[in-house]
Amino acid sequence: MSDLLSVQDLHVTFVTPDRTVHAVNGVSFSVKRGETLGILGESGSGKSVTLRSILKLHPEHRTRWSGSIKLEGDEVLSMTGGALADLRGNRVSMIFQEPATAFDPVFTIGHQIAETIKRHTGKSESDAWKRAKELLELARIPSPAQRLKAYPHEMSGGMRQRAMIALALSCNPSLLLADEPTTALDATVQIQVLLLIRELQRELDLGVIFVTHDIGVAVEVSDRIGVMYAGKLVELGGVEQMVDAPRHPYTRGLLASTVHGGMRGQRLEAIPGAPPDLAEVPAACSFAPRCKYAEAQCLAAPPPLTAATEGHLVRCVGRIDRAISGHLAGNARTHIVDRTGHIPPG
Repeated sequence: MSDLLSVQDLHVTFVTPDRTVHAVNGVSFSVKRGETLGILGESGSGKSVTLRSILKLHPEHRTRWSGSIKLEGDEVLSMTGGALADLRGNRVSMIFQEPATAFDPVFTIGHQIAETIKRHTGKSESDAWKRAKELLELARIPSPAQRLKAYPHEMSGGMRQRAMIALALSCNPSLLLADEPTTALDATVQIQVLLLIRELQRELDLGVIFVTHDIGVAVEVSDRIGVMYAGKLVELGGVEQMVDAPRHPYTRGLLASTVHGGMRGQRLEAIPGAPPDLAEVPAACSFAPRCKYAEAQCLAAPPPLTAATEGHLVRCVGRIDRAISGHLAGNARTHIVDRTGHIPPG
C-alpha cells in the first residue's frame, strides 16, 4: 500500500528580528490510509509545529520550510493561495486543542459546518445544512437539529470537541490531524472523544496523526508511535515495541514518569533538566545533558535515526541494545488500563 502522507527531512525555522528558532530539525515519517500515527513529547519538542506544517499554517513571512511534505504525491510545501485553500479542510482536516478558540464565536455551529461544506463541495444551502446535521449525528451529539443552531459558548467542552470533529470530517478528508484534542477535557469525556476518533477513523478509513503528551492516550488510539525531542524524532515504532521495548532513554523516561493508580507511596521518576533552547541547534545528541546513559560518543556528533529492530527506529548510539525492564512496561500498561479501561495489544 502506498503512503497517504510522506514527510521527508522536514526543517521548520522561525525567523524574527531578535532570534531564529529551529523548531523542527530533519523529521521524516509516513502515514498510510487507515493508519494512526501518534506523536509524543514534552511541550516545545516540535509536535504541533510539525502537524501545522502539513497545512502550512505558520505565518509565511517569518517561517522557513525545507524538505518535503507529500500528500498522495502532491508537494504541500510548494502550494500557495488557492491550492492551499483547497487542501485545508478538504483533503486534510485538523482537530484543534481548544475548540472554543477554533470556532468563530459570532456564528452558530451549523453555519460554520455548512459554510465549509459549501466552499469545498459546491452543495446547495439546504443540502449543506442537511449534511451538517448528519455529521453531528456521526459525532454522537444528542439533539443534532437543535445543536446546529447553538453558538460555541452554548455547548460544553465535550460537545464543542465533538462539533470540531464533525467540522473536520465535513468534506471527507483523506488525512485527519489531531493536535492534543483531549487536553482541555475531563477524564471521562477524554475517553469518549478518544473512542469516537478511533471508531470514525476505522469506519471512514482515515489516515490520522494524533499529537499528545500522554502515553496512555497515544497507545489507546495509535498503530505506531513516534517520540519527538528538540525538534527531532528520537524513536519510532509499533505500539507494542514502544511500550514493551523502548530503546531511547527519553522514551524510557516518559514511561517511567507516567503516573498510575498503583503508585501510592512511590517516588515519581522524573526526567531531570529541561529541553534545550532551539535558538541554537545542539551540535551533538540533544538529550545527552539529561541522559543518565550518556557516553563520550553521545557528545561527539548528532546520532542518526537507525533501525534497532524491524520497523523500530531509534536515534541513539549508546545503550540501544538494552530493552526496558518489565517493571517500567508494567507501569505503562497499568496506567493505560486505568485511563481507558482497555488493555493494549501484547
